[in-house]
Amino acid sequence: MNTLPKHDWQPSPPPSATTQGLNRPMAWIGVMLLAMLVAVGLARWSGLDPRTPDAPVQWQRDLLFRDLPGGDIAVLDHRTGQAVARFSGEQGFLRSSLRALARERIRENLSSDAPFLLIGRTDGRLTLQDPSTGQRIDLESFGPSNAAVFASLRLAGTDQPVPLNPAR
Repeated sequence: MNTLPKHDWQPSPPPSATTQGLNRPMAWIGVMLLAMLVAVGLARWSGLDPRTPDAPVQWQRDLLFRDLPGGDIAVLDHRTGQAVARFSGEQGFLRSSLRALARERIRENLSSDAPFLLIGRTDGRLTLQDPSTGQRIDLESFGPSNAAVFASLRLAGTDQPVPLNPAR
């Protein structure tokens, strides 16, 4: 005994020529993706640089970083040779940043005696640059607490007082 209502089911009509193949929305999506790929390819091929230009340099400090026997890191002012800071413990961001720049020097068989440039810009951005290899790390990209590790080196070891509201 069948309790389901009876329906008059009929087979669907055969697909017409207009509904065969890709439907319209899928075709438009494909056209848009292809147009985007062409636009990106043309921009790359023309040499367009997507980065914004750097702000002018507000201050710069040439620093040498040396590993000490106890695992600490000594920071020296390149111009005076004076020790300006000493980092103990893990210091993950400092170590990984320096390791990335040092790895490029090793890869290019360059000496580790050249200083790194710590650059403060007028827009508040902070950059650690290796003039030997041209590599750079935009420190603000890693958050304010990580950038503060390097920002503390701006006046470290100098007789200048640390400003209460440092210029960004």
